[in-house]
Amino acid sequence: MRRIYVGDIQGCRAELEQLLAVLRFDPAADRLCPVGDLVNRGPESLGALRLLRTLDAHSVLGNHDLHLLRVAAGRRALRAGDTLEEVLTAPDRDELLAWLARQPLLRSEPDLYCVHAALHPAWRDPQRELAGLGPLDEDPRIDFATRARFCDERGQRPELDDPEPPPPQRPWYEHYRSADHSGRRVVFGHWAARGLVRTADVLGLDSGCVWGGALSAWIPTEDRIVSVPARRAWARIGSD
Repeated sequence: MRRIYVGDIQGCRAELEQLLAVLRFDPAADRLCPVGDLVNRGPESLGALRLLRTLDAHSVLGNHDLHLLRVAAGRRALRAGDTLEEVLTAPDRDELLAWLARQPLLRSEPDLYCVHAALHPAWRDPQRELAGLGPLDEDPRIDFATRARFCDERGQRPELDDPEPPPPQRPWYEHYRSADHSGRRVVFGHWAARGLVRTADVLGLDSGCVWGGALSAWIPTEDRIVSVPARRAWARIGSD
């Protein structure tokens, strides 16, 4: 089965459909693997969720997905710029939210990890660190996996990511070595301002579709990245 990893969708259903058409996605032969942030800021969060559920996508949870689930559970209020109302009032809301809540924080394959934002430098077994944590839990490990960008070698994060913090703060992935994790590369998103990141150890796929950039996919068996341009910008680069 061909695995297709897709960067942050954030409600950009039209671009997702275009990307799948370019890739000639076949749900009988391919597995769709989004890196999280399926919803919010874009125009069609409800449509994106419905499509991804229909395709049995194997996603991970991003910070915007967690925000939706926590708003739906009464744990948080909607924020300025959110585009989640159509999900919260949809007739199939409960089914969609249940499907989303079943997505894990991390997916581990023999050749890679998939996480939304980052892996902590101290995590020798990321799967064990994140196992058993649910989307409504308030836990610093969830926060790191879904929100971190910079950290020092101990995993301490700066108060702000913008402007770029000085040393010893570095992009989290500069602390990661695939050789320490049985050769597993990390596929992640969350960092549109950084754009596509491609090293021997990591692959960042957030090319900022919701901010007017592009929606990108990576096919491991071909080691190929395919992108389609955004139809328009829906949010400002740098907004979380």
